[in-house]
Amino acid sequence: MTFNGILQILLFLAVVTLLAKPMGVYLTKVYGGEKTFLDFILKPLERFIYALCRVDAAAEMNWKQYGVAMLIFSLMSSLALYAIQRLQFYLPLNPQSFAAPSEHSAFNTAVSFVTNTNWQGYGGETTMSYFSQMAGLTIQNFVSAAVGMALAIVFIRGIARFETEKLGNFWADLVRGTLYVLLPFSFLAAIFFVSQGMIQNFKPSETAKLTESFVVQVDKKDADGNVIKDASGENVKEDQTIETQTIAQGPAASQIAIKMLGTNGGGFFNANAAHPFENPTPFSNFVQMLLIFVIPAGFTYTLGRMTKSPGHGWAVFAAMTLLFLAGTFTAYWAESAGNPLYPATVNQQVVGGNFEGKEVRFGVANSALFATVTTDASCGAVNSMHDSFTPLGGLVPMVNIMLGEVIFGGVGAGMYGILIMIILTVFIAGLMVGRTPEYLGKKIEAYDVQMAMLYALIFPLIILGLTAISALAPDFGLTSLNNQGAHGLSEIIYAFTSGTGNNGSAFAGLNANTLWYNTAIGMAMLVGRFLMIVPVLAIAGNLARKKQIPPSLGTFPVNTPLFTVLLISIVLIVGALTFFPALSLSPILEHFQMINGQSF
Repeated sequence: MTFNGILQILLFLAVVTLLAKPMGVYLTKVYGGEKTFLDFILKPLERFIYALCRVDAAAEMNWKQYGVAMLIFSLMSSLALYAIQRLQFYLPLNPQSFAAPSEHSAFNTAVSFVTNTNWQGYGGETTMSYFSQMAGLTIQNFVSAAVGMALAIVFIRGIARFETEKLGNFWADLVRGTLYVLLPFSFLAAIFFVSQGMIQNFKPSETAKLTESFVVQVDKKDADGNVIKDASGENVKEDQTIETQTIAQGPAASQIAIKMLGTNGGGFFNANAAHPFENPTPFSNFVQMLLIFVIPAGFTYTLGRMTKSPGHGWAVFAAMTLLFLAGTFTAYWAESAGNPLYPATVNQQVVGGNFEGKEVRFGVANSALFATVTTDASCGAVNSMHDSFTPLGGLVPMVNIMLGEVIFGGVGAGMYGILIMIILTVFIAGLMVGRTPEYLGKKIEAYDVQMAMLYALIFPLIILGLTAISALAPDFGLTSLNNQGAHGLSEIIYAFTSGTGNNGSAFAGLNANTLWYNTAIGMAMLVGRFLMIVPVLAIAGNLARKKQIPPSLGTFPVNTPLFTVLLISIVLIVGALTFFPALSLSPILEHFQMINGQSF
């Protein structure tokens, strides 16, 4: 660890903190229907959309109506994105004449982008046409993020309102979040990225002749394209001379802007934010991380402002910040220490640090910071390969997702995730003092805790259940692994954790573009998004119906350092300890094997 690296991390946190309040104020105005500085441009467009879709924006919904509208919209979005992929060859803006992805790959991708997961089992520049990237994936980047933001604001309304069943209008929240928040900020970000060297064009891929050719070994295939095997069943290899390089082109900047702001993470290129056309400079890298955190951080201030308890919002922000710092510096320390089996050297001098899988433009500090930010915020973007991290360095992004999207989290998802943990925290605090738990003037009753526990239990059940099936299935679960042993188990656990947690990043050591993994991870993404939203909406509806009660001597304050510490403790107990047995057999075991001289 260096002073320069630590300074960069603290600078990033300082800028996020400074942006939290103005973004929170703006979000409050947008979802409260108050006047904003963009009204003169966007208000006529907003009214036109309502008129075109025959939506009465003033007609509020209860939690069931809101949930049904959200599910119907998401279902239609999934079908539309699936159709675009399957018809890709016949649609315009396909200069490479890409064929349609397979049925299971198209299903996985449709589910992935609609659930704001953006898990990718394919290489973007070699699979998706420009039309599919723009009309399919980019549009879902916008609307899936807007859905998450709408769900967060509904939960906050449920806390802020009393004796009502009305929680707002889903269609109005969807439109306002897209028009007033995501579109203008993405537009500005895209212009900035182009200024840094990110491409935005419709050119077909170009072929460049290499200055020096090189030879690689590939699987030998017969005339029908089948891999030839020898008598022992191993693939027969043959030499292939590489003399040219294909340089991908396309409308990248417009997708990358919303990819980061909407905490989507799906890359235009297979290398994601490690690709120089997708993340050209250290400055673009810094801004991309800011885009990931700015809306989730702003929601903490929105929570305090709408509930008329600003101190509570800052207490939640403090809990998220401490968890973020703990993860960042753990990953930075682990990657700086390096791998003792393969020490990094410069001029035959050991310099320390694990540089495998990292871009020299960003180095160890910014790679560790980016990995922490993107997994804190359920954004699948990566600027380094987590599969190449040290065991404890790779443990951090895995645990970040396992905590349940609560360390700032995705746009919206982080807020309603942390609010579930607040419900459990207040309940436990009430038990400690022997009184009925209270939260911002409302009693937390059995129904609220039951729904919160349902939310908390679905997550590990899906991850650990599907991991167990994959680990015990040599025919379809283990054949995709690049590594065996503890590291291989980490790859499987990470895949299902990322899918269920709607994160989308990958260890990059597992071939997930198979029938089993496309289908299983697709189902995990659906459950991790929509089945977990039902108890969230149920709690919001139940809280909104409650009467306001005045604070008393037994009320546990939710705007103090003690509350922040207790909230962090509940997050760690519910999240990290649930997965500790599985983690002890994967990255933790691998760490001890590494220091004892074993590698995979």
